[in-house]
Amino acid sequence: MAITPPHYTQYRDTGSDRGNSNYSRPMSDKGFFYSVWRRLRPERYLSAWLILGIDTTISSMASLVSLLLYDMTVDQVSGKSFFIFWMAACIAASIVMFLSLRTYRAIIRYSTLREIGNLGIAAIGKTALLGLFMTGLVGMHSPRQLWLLSFDFLLTFGALVLLRVMMIALYEIICRRADVRRGVQRVLVYGDSDKSVSQIVRLQNSVHYKIEGFLVYGKQRRGHTLSGYRIYWFETRENVCRLRERRGIDGILFAYPADARAEEHRLLHYCTQCGLQPLISPVIDSLCDGKVPVPVRKIRVEDLLGRPEIRISMDEIIAGFKDRTILVTGAAGSIGSELCRQLARLGIRHMVAFDNAETPLHNLRLEFGDKYPDLSFTPVIGDVRFPERVDYAFRTYRPSVVFHAAAYKHVPLMEENPCEGVLVNVIGSRNVADKCIEYGVGKMVMISTDKAVNPTNVMGCTKRLAEIYVQSLGLAVTAGRVNGVTRFVTTRFGNVLGSNGSVVPRFSEQIERGGPVTVTHPEITRFFMTIPEACRLVMEAATISAGNEICVFDMGEPVKIADLAKTMIQLNRLEVGKDIRIEYTGLRPGEKLYEEVLADAENTVPTSHERIRVARVREWEHDKAEQVVSELERLSREVDIPGTIRLMKRAVPEFHPENPEYRNLDDTGR
Repeated sequence: MAITPPHYTQYRDTGSDRGNSNYSRPMSDKGFFYSVWRRLRPERYLSAWLILGIDTTISSMASLVSLLLYDMTVDQVSGKSFFIFWMAACIAASIVMFLSLRTYRAIIRYSTLREIGNLGIAAIGKTALLGLFMTGLVGMHSPRQLWLLSFDFLLTFGALVLLRVMMIALYEIICRRADVRRGVQRVLVYGDSDKSVSQIVRLQNSVHYKIEGFLVYGKQRRGHTLSGYRIYWFETRENVCRLRERRGIDGILFAYPADARAEEHRLLHYCTQCGLQPLISPVIDSLCDGKVPVPVRKIRVEDLLGRPEIRISMDEIIAGFKDRTILVTGAAGSIGSELCRQLARLGIRHMVAFDNAETPLHNLRLEFGDKYPDLSFTPVIGDVRFPERVDYAFRTYRPSVVFHAAAYKHVPLMEENPCEGVLVNVIGSRNVADKCIEYGVGKMVMISTDKAVNPTNVMGCTKRLAEIYVQSLGLAVTAGRVNGVTRFVTTRFGNVLGSNGSVVPRFSEQIERGGPVTVTHPEITRFFMTIPEACRLVMEAATISAGNEICVFDMGEPVKIADLAKTMIQLNRLEVGKDIRIEYTGLRPGEKLYEEVLADAENTVPTSHERIRVARVREWEHDKAEQVVSELERLSREVDIPGTIRLMKRAVPEFHPENPEYRNLDDTGR
């Protein structure tokens, strides 16, 4: 058995033994004096003692100079004995006051008015002690001797403050040179609001960014300071460029996305032209997964959507999903994986991730193992086209809630492969919905798209057919024509920024290659939201919906794709046309110029959430929907493309293909 040496013994005083006569505190074998030495070790207090010594020396020199000035200008009092007593008293009084007020313990580079005030009090206290010395010990009572004390106070206080100013200036010079060597970016914080001022604290110890001041539009704050930092102003591009040239500014930091959106067409444009990096400080809400994000990052295009970020109350959502087993199809995709991440934070019991993409699903498993080690997570390789594999997942894990995100989504590919689009988007949705009924799932949420509104392409039409089948099944359950308990909810929304294969990643790759950035048409517009926004709204819709509804999301104003491309180029500090050009390639088969307005008051009804409305759509009898879907499956498995398109046009009369190959296909056999 190993015996712990005495000097490693740890004692924890509980207070229970203090009344015991046998109580004794364990002592180190090095004794009491070693313990005192450890508390007063030089490496711990060297800097503080050094400051005390310097302050005492400066204070004494100030007293010496004040005595000489008094002798020259007022009265001759400084004999040899008085001089000795005077200097001894100055040293003693200085030490007493500095120790009493602990002025030597303050970190000089962070000195504030409080520290300066303490120095003033120390100087006054020292002067008062010298006055007592003069009257009590030396016997000097002349009113003119107040001049001597006044000289001493002014010189002492001034010298102490000057020392700190010089040390701060020296520290700034050293830090500035070190920052240059380390590549630290010097930034100005946009605005003078409380959020802007808070960045001083957030970046106080940053090794990447250094705040040099604040930047506002207009001359109203010209010459002002804020929290000790200068406020700079701008009105033109030349003003911004001058700040970079003369002040060495590297970037502009926005404290809030709304500030960046407000300056999208002014300051952000100037930053591009002047070579400044626009930055943003994420809000506190971005803290998640137990990880602290980087305090400052480059501005992303999603920060400039032109509307506030969509927020929802999570309390009701948590109550709806807590301790449940949840299955997500298409779990390895952009929407599916984010749904899994957000659901994992709600206290669910078991997550079943269903997808046919092996590597992305494997990566998701590794991610969840790191971030959510306490969550029961099961990846299932499977394809929604095969009901046997879907049945295995439902039979084995018995989910109580299902999010159906598996789908083919790329318009050009589905125009070229319509039968595959039907098999995944329509038949796959049917397979999942039928298993929800068979295994008593409480709720199924299907992810649809804005392209299902008056579809002009195969992808949009397949999603509309999936909506028809799922809603008709839910209505049949409600009417008692089908035995089941499942409530079906469909959610529609537009394009998602940053999803796999979307314009943002593609534009990023093209910009990285040096261009050109390809846009199909200069006037093409789309609705956009971020992936987290879309997933939060999906969960909210699942919570508030009574079932058998198609929920559409208010996505704000549409965005021109050409403007999106220009913004992304500028955020990379490049000029459109000079560094990167935009090339227009023409609309692709089946592609709309404008997407339909999703949340129009004429074709929707409101819900309890201002951003979610319920679409008014034609309701189908389930038997008819089932017949159409079964026939579509037969035609698609036979790869009968003309027959598939004809049936889709009959089933969805509002389907008007933009693809010339499909436009004229009808029941006449053409």
